[in-house]
Amino acid sequence: MHSISDYTVLHNGVHMPWLGLGVYKTQEGEEVEQAVKAAIEAGYRSIDTASLYHNERGVGKAIQTCGIPREDLFITTKIWNSDQGYDSTLRAFEQSREKLGLEYLDLYLIHWPVKEKYKDTWRAMEKLYENGLVRAIGVSNFHVHHLEDLLTDARIVPMVNQVEFHPRLTQKDLLVFCKKKGIQLEAWSPLMRGRLLDETTLNDIARKHGKTPVQVILRWDLQHGVVTIPKSVHAERIIANADIFDFTLSKEEMERIDALNRNERSGQDPDHFHFDF
Repeated sequence: MHSISDYTVLHNGVHMPWLGLGVYKTQEGEEVEQAVKAAIEAGYRSIDTASLYHNERGVGKAIQTCGIPREDLFITTKIWNSDQGYDSTLRAFEQSREKLGLEYLDLYLIHWPVKEKYKDTWRAMEKLYENGLVRAIGVSNFHVHHLEDLLTDARIVPMVNQVEFHPRLTQKDLLVFCKKKGIQLEAWSPLMRGRLLDETTLNDIARKHGKTPVQVILRWDLQHGVVTIPKSVHAERIIANADIFDFTLSKEEMERIDALNRNERSGQDPDHFHFDF
Protein backbone atom coordinates (compact mmCIF):
# COMPACT_ATOMS: atom_id res chain seq x y z
CA MET A 1 0.00 0.00 0.00
CA HIS A 2 2.10 2.84 -1.32
CA SER A 3 -0.46 5.06 -3.05
CA ILE A 4 -4.02 6.31 -2.71
CA SER A 5 -4.73 4.43 -5.93
CA ASP A 6 -3.90 1.07 -4.30
CA TYR A 7 -6.76 -1.37 -3.83
CA THR A 8 -7.75 -4.68 -2.34
CA VAL A 9 -9.22 -7.40 -4.56
CA LEU A 10 -12.56 -8.73 -3.33
CA HIS A 11 -13.19 -12.46 -3.58
CA ASN A 12 -15.13 -11.97 -6.83
CA GLY A 13 -12.22 -10.09 -8.43
CA VAL A 14 -13.60 -6.57 -8.01
CA HIS A 15 -11.03 -3.91 -7.08
CA MET A 16 -11.94 -1.85 -4.00
CA PRO A 17 -9.79 1.13 -2.92
CA TRP A 18 -8.14 0.81 0.48
CA LEU A 19 -9.07 4.39 1.35
CA GLY A 20 -12.43 6.04 0.85
CA LEU A 21 -14.50 9.00 2.03
CA GLY A 22 -17.37 8.39 4.44
CA VAL A 23 -20.24 10.88 4.37
CA TYR A 24 -22.18 9.95 7.52
CA LYS A 25 -23.89 13.07 8.97
CA THR A 26 -22.69 15.14 6.02
CA GLN A 27 -25.56 17.42 5.04
CA GLU A 28 -27.38 16.95 1.77
CA GLY A 29 -26.69 19.65 -0.78
CA GLU A 30 -23.61 21.84 -0.98
CA GLU A 31 -21.82 20.34 2.05
CA VAL A 32 -21.77 16.76 0.77
CA GLU A 33 -21.19 17.84 -2.82
CA GLN A 34 -18.13 19.87 -1.85
CA ALA A 35 -16.76 17.13 0.40
CA VAL A 36 -17.03 14.52 -2.35
CA LYS A 37 -15.49 16.85 -4.92
CA ALA A 38 -12.61 17.70 -2.56
CA ALA A 39 -11.97 14.00 -1.98
CA ILE A 40 -11.99 13.17 -5.67
CA GLU A 41 -9.65 16.08 -6.41
CA ALA A 42 -7.32 14.69 -3.70
CA GLY A 43 -7.22 11.31 -5.43
CA TYR A 44 -9.97 9.42 -3.60
CA ARG A 45 -12.00 7.12 -5.80
CA SER A 46 -14.22 5.47 -3.17
CA ILE A 47 -17.27 7.20 -1.65
CA ASP A 48 -19.41 5.55 1.04
CA THR A 49 -22.98 6.68 1.69
CA ALA A 50 -26.25 5.08 2.82
CA SER A 51 -29.97 5.66 2.48
CA LEU A 52 -30.01 6.57 6.19
CA TYR A 53 -27.64 9.48 5.55
CA HIS A 54 -30.18 11.26 3.33
CA ASN A 55 -27.43 12.63 1.08
CA GLU A 56 -27.39 10.20 -1.85
CA ARG A 57 -28.61 12.89 -4.28
CA GLY A 58 -25.75 15.19 -3.33
CA VAL A 59 -23.23 12.37 -3.67
CA GLY A 60 -24.67 11.57 -7.07
CA LYS A 61 -24.51 15.19 -8.23
CA ALA A 62 -20.86 15.42 -7.19
CA ILE A 63 -20.05 12.19 -9.00
CA GLN A 64 -21.74 13.37 -12.18
CA THR A 65 -19.88 16.69 -12.23
CA CYS A 66 -16.44 15.64 -10.96
CA GLY A 67 -14.96 14.89 -14.38
CA ILE A 68 -13.76 11.39 -13.43
CA PRO A 69 -15.03 8.47 -15.55
CA ARG A 70 -17.71 6.45 -13.75
CA GLU A 71 -15.73 3.22 -14.12
CA ASP A 72 -12.86 4.74 -12.12
CA LEU A 73 -15.08 5.37 -9.09
CA PHE A 74 -16.24 2.97 -6.37
CA ILE A 75 -19.62 3.95 -4.92
CA THR A 76 -21.14 2.26 -1.88
CA THR A 77 -24.58 2.67 -0.34
CA LYS A 78 -26.59 0.69 2.19
CA ILE A 79 -30.15 -0.47 2.80
CA TRP A 80 -31.75 0.80 6.00
CA ASN A 81 -33.44 -1.45 8.55
CA SER A 82 -37.04 -0.46 7.78
CA ASP A 83 -36.54 -1.41 4.10
CA GLN A 84 -35.22 -4.91 4.76
CA GLY A 85 -37.01 -7.94 3.32
CA TYR A 86 -36.96 -9.40 -0.19
CA ASP A 87 -39.30 -7.17 -2.22
CA SER A 88 -38.66 -4.08 -0.15
CA THR A 89 -34.91 -4.45 -0.66
CA LEU A 90 -35.36 -4.47 -4.42
CA ARG A 91 -37.47 -1.32 -4.18
CA ALA A 92 -35.02 0.39 -1.83
CA PHE A 93 -32.13 -0.37 -4.15
CA GLU A 94 -33.92 1.27 -7.06
CA GLN A 95 -34.64 4.33 -4.94
CA SER A 96 -30.98 4.65 -3.98
CA ARG A 97 -29.85 4.09 -7.55
CA GLU A 98 -32.24 6.79 -8.77
CA LYS A 99 -31.05 9.29 -6.14
CA LEU A 100 -27.41 8.60 -6.99
CA GLY A 101 -28.18 8.82 -10.71
CA LEU A 102 -26.19 5.67 -11.48
CA GLU A 103 -26.81 2.72 -13.74
CA TYR A 104 -25.07 0.40 -11.30
CA LEU A 105 -23.51 0.48 -7.83
CA ASP A 106 -20.11 -0.86 -6.90
CA LEU A 107 -21.08 -2.10 -3.43
CA TYR A 108 -24.44 -2.53 -1.71
CA LEU A 109 -24.52 -3.34 1.99
CA ILE A 110 -27.07 -4.50 4.56
CA HIS A 111 -26.70 -1.69 7.10
CA TRP A 112 -27.56 -3.71 10.26
CA PRO A 113 -28.42 -7.38 10.90
CA VAL A 114 -32.17 -7.05 11.46
CA LYS A 115 -33.20 -10.35 13.02
CA GLU A 116 -35.47 -12.53 10.87
CA LYS A 117 -35.06 -10.14 7.93
CA TYR A 118 -31.43 -10.12 6.88
CA LYS A 119 -31.63 -13.51 5.13
CA ASP A 120 -34.50 -12.38 2.88
CA THR A 121 -32.63 -9.13 2.33
CA TRP A 122 -29.56 -11.09 1.31
CA ARG A 123 -31.53 -13.16 -1.22
CA ALA A 124 -32.63 -9.92 -2.86
CA MET A 125 -29.06 -8.65 -2.90
CA GLU A 126 -27.89 -11.86 -4.54
CA LYS A 127 -30.49 -11.21 -7.25
CA LEU A 128 -29.27 -7.65 -7.75
CA TYR A 129 -25.71 -8.94 -8.03
CA GLU A 130 -26.59 -11.69 -10.48
CA ASN A 131 -28.53 -9.19 -12.59
CA GLY A 132 -25.44 -6.99 -12.87
CA LEU A 133 -26.93 -4.01 -11.03
CA VAL A 134 -24.21 -4.07 -8.36
CA ARG A 135 -20.61 -5.22 -8.70
CA ALA A 136 -20.28 -6.47 -5.11
CA ILE A 137 -22.59 -7.11 -2.18
CA GLY A 138 -21.87 -7.21 1.51
CA VAL A 139 -23.00 -6.50 5.04
CA SER A 140 -22.35 -4.01 7.80
CA ASN A 141 -22.24 -4.43 11.56
CA PHE A 142 -22.35 -8.23 11.39
CA HIS A 143 -20.74 -10.17 14.22
CA VAL A 144 -19.26 -13.62 13.58
CA HIS A 145 -22.48 -15.34 14.62
CA HIS A 146 -24.50 -13.22 12.19
CA LEU A 147 -22.15 -14.18 9.37
CA GLU A 148 -22.25 -17.85 10.32
CA ASP A 149 -26.04 -17.76 10.30
CA LEU A 150 -26.20 -15.94 6.97
CA LEU A 151 -23.76 -18.38 5.37
CA THR A 152 -25.95 -21.39 6.22
CA ASP A 153 -28.33 -20.33 3.41
CA ALA A 154 -26.41 -17.83 1.30
CA ARG A 155 -25.46 -18.76 -2.25
CA ILE A 156 -22.94 -15.92 -2.38
CA VAL A 157 -20.47 -15.16 0.40
CA PRO A 158 -20.51 -11.44 1.30
CA MET A 159 -17.60 -9.59 -0.26
CA VAL A 160 -17.38 -6.98 2.52
CA ASN A 161 -18.28 -6.52 6.20
CA GLN A 162 -18.19 -2.88 7.28
CA VAL A 163 -17.95 -2.54 11.07
CA GLU A 164 -16.80 -0.19 13.79
CA PHE A 165 -13.04 -0.73 13.99
CA HIS A 166 -10.39 1.36 15.71
CA PRO A 167 -7.59 0.95 18.29
CA ARG A 168 -10.07 0.63 21.18
CA LEU A 169 -12.19 -1.90 19.29
CA THR A 170 -9.85 -4.18 17.36
CA GLN A 171 -12.38 -7.01 16.77
CA LYS A 172 -9.62 -9.60 16.35
CA ASP A 173 -11.90 -12.64 16.19
CA LEU A 174 -14.06 -10.99 13.55
CA LEU A 175 -11.02 -9.94 11.53
CA VAL A 176 -9.64 -13.50 11.59
CA PHE A 177 -13.02 -14.98 10.64
CA CYS A 178 -13.51 -12.58 7.74
CA LYS A 179 -10.02 -13.22 6.37
CA LYS A 180 -10.64 -16.97 6.57
CA LYS A 181 -13.91 -16.61 4.63
CA GLY A 182 -12.51 -14.15 2.09
CA ILE A 183 -14.69 -11.30 3.41
CA GLN A 184 -13.01 -7.90 3.29
CA LEU A 185 -13.30 -6.03 6.59
CA GLU A 186 -13.95 -2.30 6.32
CA ALA A 187 -13.73 0.23 9.17
CA TRP A 188 -16.38 2.79 9.91
CA SER A 189 -15.63 5.36 12.61
CA PRO A 190 -11.91 4.55 12.32
CA LEU A 191 -11.08 7.60 14.46
CA MET A 192 -13.67 6.75 17.14
CA ARG A 193 -15.34 10.08 16.40
CA GLY A 194 -12.24 11.97 17.51
CA ARG A 195 -11.94 10.34 20.93
CA LEU A 196 -8.47 8.89 20.25
CA LEU A 197 -6.59 12.04 19.36
CA ASP A 198 -5.14 12.59 22.84
CA GLU A 199 -4.01 8.98 23.24
CA THR A 200 -0.36 9.06 24.38
CA THR A 201 0.73 5.96 22.45
CA LEU A 202 -0.67 7.31 19.20
CA ASN A 203 0.92 10.71 19.72
CA ASP A 204 4.30 9.17 20.50
CA ILE A 205 4.23 7.05 17.35
CA ALA A 206 2.99 10.00 15.30
CA ARG A 207 5.88 12.22 16.39
CA LYS A 208 8.39 9.53 15.44
CA HIS A 209 7.05 9.45 11.88
CA GLY A 210 6.31 13.15 11.51
CA LYS A 211 2.62 12.35 11.22
CA THR A 212 -0.60 13.03 13.12
CA PRO A 213 -2.42 10.54 15.37
CA VAL A 214 -5.18 10.41 12.75
CA GLN A 215 -2.72 9.39 10.05
CA VAL A 216 -1.21 6.75 12.33
CA ILE A 217 -4.65 5.22 13.00
CA LEU A 218 -5.53 5.11 9.32
CA ARG A 219 -2.18 3.53 8.48
CA TRP A 220 -2.77 0.98 11.25
CA ASP A 221 -6.07 0.08 9.56
CA LEU A 222 -4.39 -0.53 6.24
CA GLN A 223 -1.57 -2.61 7.70
CA HIS A 224 -4.20 -4.85 9.29
CA GLY A 225 -5.68 -5.34 5.83
CA VAL A 226 -8.76 -3.28 6.70
CA VAL A 227 -10.33 -0.82 4.25
CA THR A 228 -10.92 2.55 5.93
CA ILE A 229 -13.36 5.38 5.19
CA PRO A 230 -12.69 8.42 7.44
CA LYS A 231 -15.32 11.15 7.31
CA SER A 232 -14.63 14.87 6.96
CA VAL A 233 -16.24 17.85 5.29
CA HIS A 234 -13.06 19.95 5.35
CA ALA A 235 -10.83 19.80 2.26
CA GLU A 236 -7.61 20.16 4.23
CA ARG A 237 -8.49 17.23 6.50
CA ILE A 238 -9.63 15.11 3.57
CA ILE A 239 -6.23 15.73 1.97
CA ALA A 240 -4.36 15.02 5.23
CA ASN A 241 -6.26 11.77 5.75
CA ALA A 242 -4.87 10.54 2.45
CA ASP A 243 -1.27 11.33 3.40
CA ILE A 244 -0.68 7.85 4.83
CA PHE A 245 1.17 6.07 2.05
CA ASP A 246 4.71 7.32 2.65
CA PHE A 247 5.42 5.61 5.97
CA THR A 248 5.12 2.18 7.55
CA LEU A 249 4.42 1.22 11.14
CA SER A 250 6.80 -1.34 12.60
CA LYS A 251 5.60 -4.61 14.08
CA GLU A 252 6.27 -3.23 17.55
CA GLU A 253 4.25 -0.08 16.81
CA MET A 254 1.36 -2.15 15.46
CA GLU A 255 1.40 -4.23 18.64
CA ARG A 256 1.46 -1.12 20.84
CA ILE A 257 -1.60 0.21 19.06
CA ASP A 258 -3.33 -3.18 19.24
CA ALA A 259 -2.77 -3.12 23.01
CA LEU A 260 -5.04 -0.06 23.28
CA ASN A 261 -8.06 -2.31 22.72
CA ARG A 262 -10.80 -2.04 25.36
CA ASN A 263 -13.66 -3.54 23.32
CA GLU A 264 -15.10 -0.03 23.56
CA ARG A 265 -17.65 1.22 21.03
CA SER A 266 -18.61 4.72 19.96
CA GLY A 267 -21.69 3.31 18.24
CA GLN A 268 -24.15 0.60 19.17
CA ASP A 269 -23.45 -3.10 19.58
CA PRO A 270 -25.22 -5.00 16.77
CA ASP A 271 -26.51 -7.49 19.35
CA HIS A 272 -28.24 -4.71 21.27
CA PHE A 273 -29.17 -2.32 18.50
CA HIS A 274 -32.47 -0.47 18.82
CA PHE A 275 -33.71 -0.93 15.28
CA ASP A 276 -35.77 1.97 13.99
CA PHE A 277 -38.87 1.08 12.04
